[in-house]
Amino acid sequence: MVQVIPVLDLRGGGVVHARKGERGRYPPLASALCAGNAPEAVVRGLLGLFAFRVIYVADLDAIEGTGDNGAALARLEAAFPDIGFWVDAGLSDAASVRGFLARHRGDAVIGSESLDGVEPLGELAGERRIVLSLDFRDRFVGPPGLLGRADLWPDRVIAMTLARVGSGEGPDRARLAELRRAAPHARLFAAGGVRGAGDLRTLAADGVAGALVATALHDGRISRADLEALAG
Repeated sequence: MVQVIPVLDLRGGGVVHARKGERGRYPPLASALCAGNAPEAVVRGLLGLFAFRVIYVADLDAIEGTGDNGAALARLEAAFPDIGFWVDAGLSDAASVRGFLARHRGDAVIGSESLDGVEPLGELAGERRIVLSLDFRDRFVGPPGLLGRADLWPDRVIAMTLARVGSGEGPDRARLAELRRAAPHARLFAAGGVRGAGDLRTLAADGVAGALVATALHDGRISRADLEALAG
């Protein structure tokens, strides 16, 4: 079984369509599952497709240091109390992670591109509500040495291949295999490139715990029947 985790990319209070990590060019989301790109409407559309338990939220304004979507996130938490939200809000150190966890009931995603060194992960050792996102463009984006410190990685690790997000190029299986070898203790989640149910079945066979998906859900390439079969 592979867990499918829908993705919401938030900018200016609305959901945008991520493509290849080129954040300045993300258009407003247009989805077959809902009308408009208001976060609440998008989540309702996703839940109408399948009873997802977890949704990943990227606060692009916070990641880029131009503002935040805290109000939108608070509304989502209030409107969908049964959903576990994984949130990347550009958290850079242990204090900001602890502050986020105190304000929100969801889990904090620590993106390597935002992280100030490897020390914060050591300070947060044992914290169960964190997820590490290892971010890649044409190369790793994060503190030098982090890839070699799998002992500091938490139980959940996202392999975020930004150049493949929204690309339809397929998951980066070679990188996923490399990270699985580096941290066999971790549950690994693929992000970027998933084209359909076939990719999800391949990831499951590879031992990947889950996948972050957006485009293939919104354009119908992954159906309710696919999701039910994968869950079963």
